[in-house]
Amino acid sequence: MSANPGDGTGAIEKAIDVLEAVGAAPDGLSQTELTERLSLPRTTIYRLLATLVARGMLRRDPARKVYRLGFRCFEMARQAYTMPDLVAAAANEMRGLRDLTGETCYLATLDGLEVISLERCDGAHSERSAAALGQRKPLHCTSQGKAILSAMSSAMRDGIVRELALKPLTPLTITDRRRLNAELNITAARGYAIDDEEIVLGVRCVGAPIVDSQGAVRGAISVAGPAYRLTRQRLELLGPEIAEAARRVGAEIGALKPVAPSGEVQVVPGPWAFRGAFPFWNAAANRLVWADVLAPAVRCLDMGPDGAMQPRVLVRLEAPIQAMQPVGEELLVVHDNGATLVAADGGVRPAEAWPHAPSMMLALCAGPDNTLWAAVPAPAGGCRIGAWHRADGWQPLWVIAETVQALRWSDDGRHLYATTPESGSILVLDPESRAVRRLATVPKGAGRPHGLAIDDGGGIWTALCDGWSVMRFLPDGTLDRVVGTPVPCPSDVCVGGPAHDRLFITSSRQEVPLDVLGKAALSGCLFELHL
Repeated sequence: MSANPGDGTGAIEKAIDVLEAVGAAPDGLSQTELTERLSLPRTTIYRLLATLVARGMLRRDPARKVYRLGFRCFEMARQAYTMPDLVAAAANEMRGLRDLTGETCYLATLDGLEVISLERCDGAHSERSAAALGQRKPLHCTSQGKAILSAMSSAMRDGIVRELALKPLTPLTITDRRRLNAELNITAARGYAIDDEEIVLGVRCVGAPIVDSQGAVRGAISVAGPAYRLTRQRLELLGPEIAEAARRVGAEIGALKPVAPSGEVQVVPGPWAFRGAFPFWNAAANRLVWADVLAPAVRCLDMGPDGAMQPRVLVRLEAPIQAMQPVGEELLVVHDNGATLVAADGGVRPAEAWPHAPSMMLALCAGPDNTLWAAVPAPAGGCRIGAWHRADGWQPLWVIAETVQALRWSDDGRHLYATTPESGSILVLDPESRAVRRLATVPKGAGRPHGLAIDDGGGIWTALCDGWSVMRFLPDGTLDRVVGTPVPCPSDVCVGGPAHDRLFITSSRQEVPLDVLGKAALSGCLFELHL
């Protein structure tokens, strides 16, 4: 047995040399040219070419008698970056950027301490950037590399930057690690990176990172061209456009989970409700609280240290419940007879501190500063949404032409989400500009959105009443996940559990026709989904 681990690999190395030589020649190479370039015997080249052609790694052009890369090479290269296919996801955005700028657009991904070019969309000008597909470039002096580094976690980025050899490729190349880190911080803040003639003099480039819905950096797209056309001022204008295109690519390749079977949703032991609603997770008490609106009662699910779940009725009320929201250590329950505060032990007292409660409340939630926000019917139809203060009473901020069913503030307190079942929409309300826009619209045949919850990844969940499912949307409105439920009318959702990794789903029994109830006997029960 040979003592040298490299013995026996000579033929492999020669075959790779042949592949690399052919791959670097866009017009292909003849057998004679390969023999001269690689300084190998003609018979050796002949045997290597025959084997590589037979395996699909090379193909021979019979008209020009040259060899070019075979389709098997492309298949293997694409497989390295699929799941899902990054190139396919970016194709439309790349063409859009090419058409927008007239310049060449590139797609690249990280490979070790370099970026490798996966796709190119050529610009409209005769003089343009023309980096080859498969070409490797340094991270520190390319817009793609800096964009990818900027989107990484600090620990991962620092580890890579420490390993980089900051070679000066032009007089403008960044070769100081402190300056590079400062540049990466700026890039992360603005969302795009700039290569200001740092790898090739006379060429500028602007790029942005592609990040999927799980926060993983998948690559970067960029636009490159001559410096006299891509001025610094133009790069600053194009940067946000490229960042937005990269965001859309990331949303498309996000770790999209398939439609899940109804078996993923598990029923929680306990009696059914006529119409379950308003679930809230109390982390301090390790307890889920929700309501039966029509047989008015506040229910709770206590979770023991061993994971055992103990459902029980916390308190029964005398009038149908309109809304419910934790206030301090108590629950504020708004019902047809007024407002009541319910203590953790089930004790009840009138909500005398809330004298200005609207007579009819459509939705209720807590704001970032614990201010209560509510939706109430408007006299002319639709509803009004605003803050409800103890001392000042009702202060409307928005007028919506539709009836709002649920409200939920984003975790950063910048946006208020609302569901409008009539149109099947989830709205986004901006308190600063008072603007209202649609985040997403569910087709009427898919069900009516009821309830809102936001998970730790920023996903927005809603239940689809009459739709047999719950849905998760990304913050940009992209539908990310659909999970089937064993009941037709899931009615509300909340994220909770000891590890904050469960979606609790209430459901309604009242709206389910008798013929459907036979197939959906669990209607009205509480369900959970492990996220």
